[in-house]
Amino acid sequence: MATRILEPASLRLPDDAALQEITRKLAASAQDHDRAATFPRANFDILAKAGLIGLTVDPKLGGAGAGYADTLRVLGAVAQGEPSTALILFMTYAFHAAEKAARWPRPLYERLAREAVAGRGLIGTFRVEPELGTPVRGGLPKTTATRTPQGWRISGEKIYSTGSTGLDWFVVWARTDEAAPRVGSFLVDPATPGITIVPEWDHLGMRATVSHKVVFEDVTIPAEHAVDVRLPAEWEASAGQAAAQSLWNALAIATIYDGVARAARDWLVGYLNARVPANLGAALASLPRVQEKLGEIEALLYTNRALIAGAARAADEGALPSATEANLIKHVANANAIQAVALGLELTGNPGISRNNPLERHYRDVLCSRIHSPQADTVLVGAGRKALLGV
Repeated sequence: MATRILEPASLRLPDDAALQEITRKLAASAQDHDRAATFPRANFDILAKAGLIGLTVDPKLGGAGAGYADTLRVLGAVAQGEPSTALILFMTYAFHAAEKAARWPRPLYERLAREAVAGRGLIGTFRVEPELGTPVRGGLPKTTATRTPQGWRISGEKIYSTGSTGLDWFVVWARTDEAAPRVGSFLVDPATPGITIVPEWDHLGMRATVSHKVVFEDVTIPAEHAVDVRLPAEWEASAGQAAAQSLWNALAIATIYDGVARAARDWLVGYLNARVPANLGAALASLPRVQEKLGEIEALLYTNRALIAGAARAADEGALPSATEANLIKHVANANAIQAVALGLELTGNPGISRNNPLERHYRDVLCSRIHSPQADTVLVGAGRKALLGV
């Protein structure tokens, strides 16, 4: 189901007050989406009306052309309200910001860019498969694209397909059936016959991402929708391209889960100030032990803010951290976010894990930070290898 056109405001960067209001609006329905595991349609209507879907689109195509710092500022506010919305939104932001479509047919790319500016055009890349897993660890996809007189025919299965039921476009990672297989991106309209969404996403957290299995059975697409298909060796990105792609992914994932931790922190502060045990006669917030633990949380979140904001500022000035450094930021920030919410659980006891309070949802959501590629083992092995061997 495509995002509705809602006559968005002119694309300009929102101020802090506007972002706080967006956070508040998205948070109001976060629990409902979590419990029902439903695509947060109304949230994207809110973002579209605020003119935020096309935030990273080039101004020449009507977008705001936002860089790292401004984009992450918006993404963090969305994540504090409802993080599944932020993760789905990030895919569209990264698509336009990182110039992933530089090799695409220009008219087709411009169509998608203008859709995003109009408050539609949500796009997601489907890469993970039941047998292959994530292609980050190597291997060719089983999903196959076969040349036909009309264009291409796509068949295969994708799992963990973030945003599945609500996206306007799928970018499907597939191999050709040629003698020397090529691999790459095929643009698919979700309304095309032959697509089945299997509602199997039933995870611990981030439930509103609706990351279901998507099955493609002889799905026909136009020839020009084979938007970037190359021999496997040609996908070896240059150092600069790898750094840019890694940085967008790393800083966005770090920002989203830091946003979850900040939402947990804000609820915790309110709870500790309001909770007055009868045997104490004062709020829990008055206890030195509680203040110390809150100080630990503040230190973790301050570290995240310094790491993410510092890297974003440097990148906007043209000094991109290396892919190794970017992934280390993601690794450290996610670990800090998890620990920050865990400390909140220590302070609250039973109320913290009650479904009547949002802290347990925040904890479930923040734990999902561990599953995003590249995962901890890949990040740390890469950093260690570079330090030890220089490669």
